[in-house]
Amino acid sequence: MTQSLRVGVIGVGHLGRHHARIYSTLSSAQVVGITDTDAVRGQTIADEFNLSFYRNLHELLPLVDAVSVVVPTSAHFSVVVSCLNAGCHVLVEKPITTNEQEGEKLVQLAKDKGKILQVGHVERFNPILDTVRPLIQKPGFIECHRLSPFQPRGTDVDVVRDLMIHDLDLILSLGLGPTKRIEARGMPVFTEHPDIANVRILFESGCLVNLTASRISSGRLRKLRIYQRDCYISVDLGLKEAVINTCQATDSMNRGVQSQKISESEGDALTRELDCFTQSVLGSTGKSGVSGQEGVEALRMASHIVTLIQESVMELSL
Repeated sequence: MTQSLRVGVIGVGHLGRHHARIYSTLSSAQVVGITDTDAVRGQTIADEFNLSFYRNLHELLPLVDAVSVVVPTSAHFSVVVSCLNAGCHVLVEKPITTNEQEGEKLVQLAKDKGKILQVGHVERFNPILDTVRPLIQKPGFIECHRLSPFQPRGTDVDVVRDLMIHDLDLILSLGLGPTKRIEARGMPVFTEHPDIANVRILFESGCLVNLTASRISSGRLRKLRIYQRDCYISVDLGLKEAVINTCQATDSMNRGVQSQKISESEGDALTRELDCFTQSVLGSTGKSGVSGQEGVEALRMASHIVTLIQESVMELSL
C-alpha cells in the first residue's frame, strides 16, 4: 500500500471545507478532489485550496482510496453506501446516519467490502482528554454541558443527535457498563426538533451521568466534570484545559484539596482525527478512530433519548 493515500471530500460546507483544508496539509494524504451539490460553493473551495472539483461523487469515487463524507445527516446512508460499494474507505461525520438500523447496515457493508468505516466523533480526539483519561478510575457522578448559539446548519436533526451525541460517545467510551435507567426531557424552540435537552443516565455500576445540550444559548460551553473518590476533574473541552482537584489527607483529622491546572496546546482535534483515519487505512497500529459500530452505539442511545423526549412532550400537550 502506498504511503500517501488518495482522498476526496464529499460535501464542503462549513465543516467539509476544513476537511479539505486539513487533508491538504497531511503528508499521509493526497487530495484528489472534492465534490458538492452546490457547484458554485464547491468550485470556490476547490480554488481556495488548489484542488479539483468534481460535479458529483460518481466522478470522484473511482479516483480515490478513501473519502470524508460531510453531507447533511439525512444523506449519510445513501452516500456512504455508494462510497463503500465503490471500494472506498470512509470517514463519515457524526451521527453515522439518521437511525441505528441504517447504521448497522453500513457497518455490515463495510465489513463485507473489507473497508474501514469510521465516524467523526471529533471530541474523542481533543488532546486534553489524552491527559485526563488515565486519571478516570471509578467515577460516581459525571456532568456534561454542551451549549451553542442557534445556527441554521445541522437543524435537520434534533439537538441530541446534533450536539449531545458528542458527549454520549465520550461517556460510552469510558466503559461504565450497561445502563440501568435513562430519563430525558427536552423541547423544540426554534425548529421542529428538540433544541434543548437534559438527560440523566444511571449505569448499573452506580455512576450517574447528567447531560445538558442546547443549540439556542447565548454563548458556547463545552464542559465535562467527573467526580470520583478523592478526586474531582473539571475539563473545559473548548479551551483544552483541565483542573485536577485531589484530596490529600495530612492526618486522620485533616484533609486538604490540592488543585493542578493543565492545558494542551498541541494539535487540534479535527487534524488528529483525519490523520488517524488516513493512518488507519495505511495500516498504522497507533491510535484507532471511532469505529462504525461505536458510532451506531452512540446513535442507539441518542435515538432512545429522543424517543423519551418525544413522549414527555406529548404528555405536556395533553
